[in-house]
Amino acid sequence: MASASDFAMTIPAELESSLRLKTVHHFVTQRPWLDLYGINVRPVAPFGSVSRKPYVDTALIHRCLPDELLFEVFARMSPYDLGKASCVCRKWKYTIRNPVFWRNACLKAWQLSGVVENYKILQSRYEGSWRKMWLLRPRIRIDGLYVSRNTYIRAGVAEWKITNPVHIVCYYRYMRFFPSGRFIYKNSSQKIKDVAKIMNFRAAKADCVFTGHYTLSEDKVEAAVLYPGLRPTVLRIRLRLRGTTAGANNRMDLLSLVTSGMNDNEVNGHDEDILGVVEGWQDDETHNPDVPAVSHKRGLTPFVFVPFEEVETSVLNLPVEKMDYYVPG
Repeated sequence: MASASDFAMTIPAELESSLRLKTVHHFVTQRPWLDLYGINVRPVAPFGSVSRKPYVDTALIHRCLPDELLFEVFARMSPYDLGKASCVCRKWKYTIRNPVFWRNACLKAWQLSGVVENYKILQSRYEGSWRKMWLLRPRIRIDGLYVSRNTYIRAGVAEWKITNPVHIVCYYRYMRFFPSGRFIYKNSSQKIKDVAKIMNFRAAKADCVFTGHYTLSEDKVEAAVLYPGLRPTVLRIRLRLRGTTAGANNRMDLLSLVTSGMNDNEVNGHDEDILGVVEGWQDDETHNPDVPAVSHKRGLTPFVFVPFEEVETSVLNLPVEKMDYYVPG
């Protein structure tokens, strides 16, 4: 039988422990995920794999959404959205690694090379991995605009012969590419949020949006666009594609920019492949004596890629007084 002295010793100890727990409860932040340390989490099998042991996913979205429907949702997402979705959970990460998603994206991105050539490149350079091919092979992005911001200083009108004011003039070169080998070009002082609305094949002539053709060889881009009129002029552009991170392809260095004249016999229509007409021309070559060939040395700032969902918030919309010079990186 316990004595009174025993209760006198144990009860204060319990009260002290209880008070200590309450103090810790108020001053220590609760972190439930710390309970997962040291526990082995079983990897979730990817979609389509054969597993003998049945597994019930505890996530509500996985219980409500079958794997077949999840696969169909991923099949309709862009590769960049797939990359974001793979960060949600382990199951989505393994499911998105299915080569079917990346094969369709690669064949669409390099459709000008042909299916047979793409399969040869896949086996010879990228060890048969479509995802690796998507990340490492240079490609032109079609989900936004490539923008080149150029500035120069123009002298103003002197006032009272005391000061000589100068003005910073800012203009942009816009390029939008399509998988078919065509692209849209516009040279304007308008901001990207205004130009993005008219960069399509339905643009009016007053918008001064011109169409051309391009080719991609490794990381080199050859493009040409025709300026119609009484003296047709062709603009030949050479670019080098690169990225700030693997798979980004968000920069294009402007290697050369040449304007040359064309005769009326070479200009048959707006739908003609103008790049095939000027292929092999020298930089100083022109076919119209009234339009000499000019190799431009100014306005060669590298192009920066801006996705369509970021055109409204891009820093390229800032006026000159807030951003006088922009470093593409």
